[in-house]
Amino acid sequence: MMASTAANARVDAPTIPMLIGGEWREGAQTDPVKDPYRNEIVSYQPHSTLLDLDAALSAAVAARSIIAGMPGFERAALLRRVSSLLVERADMIAEIMSRETGKALKDARGEVVRSQDTINLSAEEAIRIEGEHIPLDGSAMGAGKIAIMLRFPVGVVAGITPFNAPFNLACHKVAPAIAAGNAIVLKAPPQAPGVVHELARLFFDAGTPAGVLNTLYGPEVGPALVRDPRVDFVTFTGSTRVGAEIKAASGLRRVALELGGAGQTVVHKDADIKEAATVCARNSMRLAGQSCISVQTVYVHEDVYSVFVEGVVSEVSKLKLGDPLDPSTDVGTLINEPTAQRVESWVKEAVAGGARVLTGGERRGAQLQPTVLVDVKSSMKVVCDEVFGPVVSILPYKDFDEVCRTISDSRFGLQCGVFTKSIDLAIRAVRTIRTGGVIINGSSTWRTDQLAYGGVKDSGIGREGPRYAIRDMTEERLMLFNL
Repeated sequence: MMASTAANARVDAPTIPMLIGGEWREGAQTDPVKDPYRNEIVSYQPHSTLLDLDAALSAAVAARSIIAGMPGFERAALLRRVSSLLVERADMIAEIMSRETGKALKDARGEVVRSQDTINLSAEEAIRIEGEHIPLDGSAMGAGKIAIMLRFPVGVVAGITPFNAPFNLACHKVAPAIAAGNAIVLKAPPQAPGVVHELARLFFDAGTPAGVLNTLYGPEVGPALVRDPRVDFVTFTGSTRVGAEIKAASGLRRVALELGGAGQTVVHKDADIKEAATVCARNSMRLAGQSCISVQTVYVHEDVYSVFVEGVVSEVSKLKLGDPLDPSTDVGTLINEPTAQRVESWVKEAVAGGARVLTGGERRGAQLQPTVLVDVKSSMKVVCDEVFGPVVSILPYKDFDEVCRTISDSRFGLQCGVFTKSIDLAIRAVRTIRTGGVIINGSSTWRTDQLAYGGVKDSGIGREGPRYAIRDMTEERLMLFNL
């Protein structure tokens, strides 16, 4: 084993290699990866260097013509082989995810199973990449000529993924990139490298050509990766701050940025209040609130406010906080203790400003009890910033149009939910709220992998979902026949 950068004696745990040019390579240095619940070292990840980055990009450049030349049906078959292998290894991958991230095992298993959809949908789209015929007889200059727009792979994709859904979001980068005929260099989240390694192993064992998928780890190479001129397209999921840095560094290259959100949901007085309370309670605490579309702020009509709050508190109180590897656990840990401390401090700051905690609020290590806040103000961090923790704030409102404008004026615009039985109100919300998606009779926390997913404003640029990612990962080329 390679020497650890840690000062203490090395714990007997597996070392994760990089996949570069079809070969498994160990890092010159490694960093420990800790289980946030037990605070135990579960693996060592390579500390990728600029030399590793250069090798990965050189391998991707060499492989781009190979994958671009592979017929669509062969790329689809490759992805289906990956999907088949995933079925066999799903439980093992879920356990690694739970250990690395503190995610409840039931949620980790759900994510891995769901990732099959992402891979299979990408396989389907690999044989559906199409251009269009453009009629030119609308002008004298174009009359009699034939124009066709064709789509071609961009070349080399840089993918950077987060810890909160480390397997499926990596699939959303890798599978569409390869389906489109691109090579990709994937930068793993430092908190969940083992999960990304298992994804790379799936592609390796399925027979992916050397250099088509390359993996890098650690904190050093990300900024250099997105600035390297050999990269043709950058796809990133993570914080708004880092997304802005990537956009500034990308120059004339296109990017897809899936960033933060404030998880706003509106519950009108005509809604099914019991159903809305149950959905909002569960979707505010699922994944310990570590989702860009986690329910964070719920605006409830004043006529049903008390009943709704009572329902949310009742539902949240039923959730089991505990060992992420226990199949009965509903809410695991946050990604680490400093993050839990930060969320706890935001709750305390809100309370100091007049908010009340109806349940939860206590922290133990990296775990924070599911927390429900009322009497919050719109200027508080728990409302206007992204909490990314198991905290939900509930505010009353009187005027539906006014609350829609309030949400639209937020700096975030990822997704919001609207519970109402009125088609008129639903359409008004869609027309008023500037956001990437409006979920009617559902909370902000709703996503199926074939749909376009993404936001506007500080929530990002572009859309994920295999069909839409492939559109971004290909470029148009005009073919004109002068006849």
